[in-house]
Amino acid sequence: MSIPTREGTVPWPAEMAERYRQAGYWKDITLGAAYQEVADRHPDRVAIVDGEVRMTYGELAQRADATAERLLEIGLEPDDRVLVQLPNGWEFMVLTLGCFRAGIIPVMALPAHRRHELTHLASLSESRAIVVPDVLRDFDHQELAHELAGELPDLEKVVVLGVPRDGAYALDDLLAVPDDAAASRSLVDTWDPDPDSPACFLISGGTTGLPKLITRTHNDYLCNIMATAEAAEMGPEDVYLGTLPVSHNFPLACPGVLGALLIGGRAVMLPSPEPVRAFATMQREGVTIAAAVPAVAQRWIQHQEEVGANQLSSLRVLQVGGSRLPDEFARRVKPVLGCTLQQVFGMAEGLINTTRLDDPEETICTTQGRPVHEADEVRVLDPLGEDVPDGTPGALYTRGPYTPCGYYRAPEHNSRSFLEGGWYGSGDIVVRRPDGNLIVQGRDKDMINRGGEKISAEEIESLVYAIPGVDLVAAVAMPDPVLGERLCLYVVPHEGHEVTLEAIRAHLHDSGIAAFKLPERLEIAPALPMTKVGKIDKRALREDIGSRLTTT
Repeated sequence: MSIPTREGTVPWPAEMAERYRQAGYWKDITLGAAYQEVADRHPDRVAIVDGEVRMTYGELAQRADATAERLLEIGLEPDDRVLVQLPNGWEFMVLTLGCFRAGIIPVMALPAHRRHELTHLASLSESRAIVVPDVLRDFDHQELAHELAGELPDLEKVVVLGVPRDGAYALDDLLAVPDDAAASRSLVDTWDPDPDSPACFLISGGTTGLPKLITRTHNDYLCNIMATAEAAEMGPEDVYLGTLPVSHNFPLACPGVLGALLIGGRAVMLPSPEPVRAFATMQREGVTIAAAVPAVAQRWIQHQEEVGANQLSSLRVLQVGGSRLPDEFARRVKPVLGCTLQQVFGMAEGLINTTRLDDPEETICTTQGRPVHEADEVRVLDPLGEDVPDGTPGALYTRGPYTPCGYYRAPEHNSRSFLEGGWYGSGDIVVRRPDGNLIVQGRDKDMINRGGEKISAEEIESLVYAIPGVDLVAAVAMPDPVLGERLCLYVVPHEGHEVTLEAIRAHLHDSGIAAFKLPERLEIAPALPMTKVGKIDKRALREDIGSRLTTT
């Protein structure tokens, strides 16, 4: 029996919540109701484009209400959690809006997640349903979903985008056009979820093992969306291109697809950022704002330099986030792609920083921006917890109207990640300039950032230790010119044992982890360097692999 989410959620302190309400930062309206207001004003305006599908605001609203009604008809209830693992497409957005309207909470899994991650997320959230594609890129998501439903006590229902098997529900049936749109609207309007209740669960980067759940309420997430929309100067005339997995916070709500819909613009969904298709789509749809991680931005720049076609004439803003964009590529965005770069540095846990469109080129190309909201508070601290002056590297701490005060059902993590007063420590090492812009210098947490996908060193190490013959293992980031970082393993084998990269990858694959977490280099060593307190010295290992790469 799942617990109510209020028992696992850390609320904002009452005085902070009241201050945010009095200042108008929290609107006390749900995300579903906010969308309905826009749809009522512009029912015939195109809201979503997905291939040949063009869905108006009115059609999307009607389907969302019908979906909300049908989710309850199949036995789900407000405050139930639903694990959602869908590719980019109109189905994702109808389902998400339907959940918002019903008060059902989507848990935003990534398409790359497999058994290892999905078991953890479903268990931690106590999800009662899982929504998956049938078979995608040769992986049978439906088969895995049925296996999980047979193993986990709370997971009762499997919903499939495609042909359902073994008693699963067809997602197409849940998302279908309503028989009586007016009746569905009247019914769903009466449900009215609490704006302080969870709208969705995002997942953390997982720096200390498996991912944690981040509670985003309707109030705080709407604040997040509108603040980032203002920083991007997004308006009703804008066309937003979503190519990154939309279950990530960045393409979902910074301002992302939800921002486009709540502003009255248009969202174009693509399953991949592959440049030939992406560029053709931008030209056909008149895309004005697109988002990319650094590796994608670099591919787009290189593609444009190679083909030289005038397909991006409508593009005015390219947002780049997920990890730091090298300065040399940042300086090539405007001359090559012809648009303004907006650097985006933030976290699913809250704080979003961006450069502004009218900033000097030096600021745009060499910093990761400043907070998007006037109520965002930022501190840069030394190892003793003291504030450091501008220009000095330190650990980033933050709080504000869209930065939650704790992870869901994670008291131990919360004690490590949050200071008294609601200050969240992101794990980033930054330098704050006198103008308030931040420069990201790295991380103080044990994590590899592979093209925007976060890999927990601890998670990988614990799995590798299960391999016979492994005495010591350390997972570290190695620099990569395309992805920023890749995963390298240092292994000390037991005497007489041979450990190979192929064997490690096969073991990890069989463990059911996402493919992006597989190590890409193995260094066998007779011993690993240790710190004075007896811990593996990962700084020395990172320096070692960096040196090896520069000499090869």
